[in-house]
Amino acid sequence: MTNKNYSISELSSEFGVTPRTLRYYEDKNLISPERKGQTRLYSAADRARLDWILRGKRVGYSLDELSQVLDIFYQDNGRAKQGKTTLEALEKRISELNKQKQDIDETISELEDLKIKVQKWMSKRPQQEK
Repeated sequence: MTNKNYSISELSSEFGVTPRTLRYYEDKNLISPERKGQTRLYSAADRARLDWILRGKRVGYSLDELSQVLDIFYQDNGRAKQGKTTLEALEKRISELNKQKQDIDETISELEDLKIKVQKWMSKRPQQEK
């Protein structure tokens, strides 16, 4: 990792989040910027964690779930355990999303059937009632 530090505005701009979001993640102990007076200096590790956090949120992970995975990753020799934990979490999330997809597909099918029934019913009605 590089020794470059990032300001709150740099990370906000790069990741398309507000400074308030970064401060919230700091309050949740997901990232830990260095403080120089009132100025926050984010390390390359903070930047990498933020990237993981935002990617995880996009696929539906909660901040608590992300915190657990990140904490394991940053433990000594935690990479193997983190890999296993990440795979388990990914499998769980994929399963959840597949179930949601199945539910959505079933709902769409039911709506399509209902639409056809309504169209047939309407086609049998006198023209002035349509």
